[in-house]
Amino acid sequence: MARTTDGDGTPVPRRLLDAATRLFAEQGYDRTSVQEIVEAAGVTKGALYHYFGSKDDLLHEVYARVLRVQQERLDAFADADRPVEERVRGAAADVVVTTIENLDDASIFFRSMHHLSPEKYKQVRAERRRYHERFRALIEEGQRTGVFSTATPADLVVDYHFGSVHHLSTWYRPDGPLSPQQVADHLADLLLRALRP
Repeated sequence: MARTTDGDGTPVPRRLLDAATRLFAEQGYDRTSVQEIVEAAGVTKGALYHYFGSKDDLLHEVYARVLRVQQERLDAFADADRPVEERVRGAAADVVVTTIENLDDASIFFRSMHHLSPEKYKQVRAERRRYHERFRALIEEGQRTGVFSTATPADLVVDYHFGSVHHLSTWYRPDGPLSPQQVADHLADLLLRALRP
């Protein structure tokens, strides 16, 4: 049985993911070998294959761990006992902040997702679709209740917002003039202005 932690107490899967994320960001997924990942993580190849079946699985997990956090947070906003406009604004801003906080993961994934096996690619698309559908349901709730305009179909509203989110890795800089929360507030306000009747 592989050890779950190393000498400093960091779980081995976390060490592997951290090493893979750093190397994929620096060198690109396709130019990073399994050997480089295990050396950077200070573990054996056996440990990698114990926790992740392949380099492909590591790439999937880099993205999936961010998406899991975002899905939990979206579900919390969607289920809150608050007006729909507040829930949409909160969810719209939150996905911007959590994407910026995990910018390496997001940029690696969007640059490298075409390297995933067809099965993993399909799985990721299904996970993303679940997130987008939950967000769309919030927009539709607001449209149904007259809080939001129905002039633009909910699908297009969702694509508009997530297009901005997915584009963050191409321009956002931590040392730039806007904090993650300021960017999030601007984009969420833009979305709400577009939705108001």
